[in-house]
Amino acid sequence: MDVNGTVAEGFEPVRDAFARNFEVFGERGAAVAVYRDGRKVVDLWGGTHDLDGTAPWGHGTAQVVRSATKGVAAAVPLMLYQRGELDLDAPVAEYWPEFKARGKDRVLVRQVLNHRAGLPVLDRPLTPAQALDPARGPEAVAAQAPVWEPGTDHGYHALTYGWMLDELVRRVTGRRTGEWIAAEIAAPLGLELWLGLPEAEEAAGRTGRVGRIETPEPTAGGTGPRMRPKRSVTEAYDDPASLTRRAFAAITPFPDQNEAAYRAVALPATNGIATADGLARFYAALIGAVDGVPALFTPGTLAAARAEESAGPDRVLVVGTRFGLGFMLHGSASPFLGPGSFGHPGRGGSLGFADPETGVAFGYVTNGFRKTVTADPRAQALLRAVRAAL
Repeated sequence: MDVNGTVAEGFEPVRDAFARNFEVFGERGAAVAVYRDGRKVVDLWGGTHDLDGTAPWGHGTAQVVRSATKGVAAAVPLMLYQRGELDLDAPVAEYWPEFKARGKDRVLVRQVLNHRAGLPVLDRPLTPAQALDPARGPEAVAAQAPVWEPGTDHGYHALTYGWMLDELVRRVTGRRTGEWIAAEIAAPLGLELWLGLPEAEEAAGRTGRVGRIETPEPTAGGTGPRMRPKRSVTEAYDDPASLTRRAFAAITPFPDQNEAAYRAVALPATNGIATADGLARFYAALIGAVDGVPALFTPGTLAAARAEESAGPDRVLVVGTRFGLGFMLHGSASPFLGPGSFGHPGRGGSLGFADPETGVAFGYVTNGFRKTVTADPRAQALLRAVRAAL
């Protein structure tokens, strides 16, 4: 397996681990990038960007990163909070009056970000066509009743997180999350990262710019009563009436993630597109200056982003999870680099995070789908190598 790219002196273990992923874990195509103190120290890629194994992955190949999108999207409300435009402890309905229907009048902005809003499912899932209409997701969440009392427990809002966040951003700024990211984050930093792929990039994708991703088997959610707690996330996901299955089936069936129509819209929970460098550079910019661009977060915002807001058994993911404000935190279910790390994995493998204590920012993207939601073995192998290098 040919591995392309460079590593700084001392980070050779990351190259070895990346190559081993192809041999041991059947990696198809992937890239990994690592920054330390704003300087890129790892930039590797290999494999193929298509599904038949013929087109090589290039330096600029981007990929759908699924729920790793959530961490990128979380930066927007936090930067609006930092600028005094959004109150994290205000009711969502203060900005979005229609949201207060069916007992949601006291749901706080904070609870959207920390997965305590009680709204991980839709009783009436959206069709793929409805999901591609930017208005339909927020309308559906506004009409939904909570499945637990908001604020009393937490559970991963796999898809509804994106609709709630997007509508809040639109109500506050007049722009949707993808537009805000493009103008305020991606452009100043030169990020190869999009939430809503521009037409020019989609055209380039037909010649290899955006890789094709393996897709999971189609699923359908049920609307029956919540069943007993499950022993594992796999068991829960196999039960159509579980919160787990219903949360991931809020769009049924799920759209083809390789279709241009899907990649063109912005679903802030699940369809961001990035290179490994774009993802790592984004996280590097949250914790420090990058190429003369000041850090996106002030020290106060950074502290708020990674302060523990939710912890313990997750009503959707079943395992114990830890969340800050929009970011997943280091823990046994989703290990990052260390106790202070914050970021977000994507179902199937992708991962982005930052570790302020070591100055490390990490981005890994892949087109080989695995059923893991949090701790993908390929990403974990790369993290162990980064620890060894440090």
